[in-house]
Amino acid sequence: MLRCGIDMIEIERVREGISRMGERFLNRFFTPGERAQCEDQPHRLAARLAAKEAVAKAFGTGVGPLGWRSMEIICDARGRPVLHLHGAAAALAADLGLDEWDISLTHTAAHAAAVAVAMKRVTSDE
Repeated sequence: MLRCGIDMIEIERVREGISRMGERFLNRFFTPGERAQCEDQPHRLAARLAAKEAVAKAFGTGVGPLGWRSMEIICDARGRPVLHLHGAAAALAADLGLDEWDISLTHTAAHAAAVAVAMKRVTSDE
C-alpha cells in the first residue's frame, strides 16, 4: 500500500501567528526539537507545518484526530527531513501498517510546501 499527501502554506501566515500569539502559537504546532532545529525561523517552521498537513493527508484523516505535535519533522545529520510519529499518529500508522515514510520540504520567499509518502511493506504472507 502506498499513500501520499502534499501541502503548501504562505510563510506570512506563520510569521503572523508567531507575532500575534508568540509562545502559544509555537508550542501548539511545533515540538521543542523542531523549534530548536529551526531556530523559530518562520520559513523553516512553515515547511514543517506543511509537512504535518501532508502527513495527515497521507493518513486520510486530517490533523484533527492526530494533533500537531504527534508528528515531528527533524532533519538528520545530512539535512534530510525525517518524520517521527508520537501518540495518536504513531498508533494510526501502526494500525494501517504504514512503516516507511519519506518527507520532502521546500520554500520560496513567500510559500513553503511539503510532500509526504508512506508505504506499507507487503510480506509474502499478505
